[in-house]
Amino acid sequence: MNTRVALPDGVLALSGRGREHATPGARFTSRVAYAAAHVVADPRAENVPGAPAVLDWDATLAFRRHLWSYGFGVAEAMDTAQRGMGLDHATARELIRRSAEAARAEGGAICAGVATDQLPPGPVTLDEIRKAYAEQLADVQDAGARPVLMCSRHLAAAARSADDYLDVYGRLLDEADQPVVLHWLGPAFDPALAGYWGHADPARAADTVVALIAAHAGRVDGIKLSLLDEDFEVALRRRLPAGVRLYTGDDFNYPVLIRGDADGHSDALLGVLAAIAPPAAAALRALDGGDAAAYDGLLAPTLPLARHLFAAPTFYYKTGIVFLAWLAGHQDHFTMVGGLQSGRSPVHLARLLRLADAAGLLPDAELAAHRARVYLATAGVAQ
Repeated sequence: MNTRVALPDGVLALSGRGREHATPGARFTSRVAYAAAHVVADPRAENVPGAPAVLDWDATLAFRRHLWSYGFGVAEAMDTAQRGMGLDHATARELIRRSAEAARAEGGAICAGVATDQLPPGPVTLDEIRKAYAEQLADVQDAGARPVLMCSRHLAAAARSADDYLDVYGRLLDEADQPVVLHWLGPAFDPALAGYWGHADPARAADTVVALIAAHAGRVDGIKLSLLDEDFEVALRRRLPAGVRLYTGDDFNYPVLIRGDADGHSDALLGVLAAIAPPAAAALRALDGGDAAAYDGLLAPTLPLARHLFAAPTFYYKTGIVFLAWLAGHQDHFTMVGGLQSGRSPVHLARLLRLADAAGLLPDAELAAHRARVYLATAGVAQ
């Protein structure tokens, strides 16, 4: 068996430790955990920059079944699925419909993004933004998924004050047929979202968020926060009304935030969970059983990988997510919609391979080594 790969910093013999982790099981009892799932491109299609996305639907839905089988909910049509970076509105709408149908068949939890990406680029009015949101909200509700009111580049550009956000979101919350998840994605993930909620200062923006939730009691299930700031997340979590969840989107500090402290914990809506599903499932089951030490021990090896995966420019983390899915055998190619497989360098992905092996994420060492050698040889790294 050949598990050796020549990397720029030396030769690595893959361990295949991925077989050690949790087997599939029911949903977790102590935390709510949604994994934001990527999409699998059809490698035979013209998935080039600017072209409409063409997906391999069988492989895309199979990956979601994998996540449900481990107890995770699926966060659909979010930024991990390349929404706004290759996944067009029409394909996102079809993805939500198909995934929600699969969730019902599997008994899996699903939430789905509500955005404004059907609008053209450039200036639009606040009323056009609200109507675009409302159209997508209706689509998600009709599909049977919990809505996630995603941050909107259009709203970030058009809003002139916090009151504009309160008005747009307030009217959407009144139209929702169930409690929704709010969404706060920082500029590390999308620079166009700088100053969201009407303030450049996150502390003042948090005041807007808290005011919105307070004014619409019972209409908000929680808020997904992706600012990559542990202290800020804990402070916001402590300000939320009872029953409103803080879903961490902090791929740098998720172990301590999910574990929490005497004053509470964060639930999770994370892109990294899709990449680390087996050990993360084992960790969350340990937490369900009250074994915080086992939880810490299981997640600790995943953190260096996550911090590398989400390193700046953070919005290209999707390339690493798909590379890991290919190495782990969840898909049979490394092609992405929008040609985004070029978003990370061979050096970055070689380091990711080393970290994935250390974290026990590659169940078939021979397969992963073969695929890594093929990729690196094509990229010019001699094998």
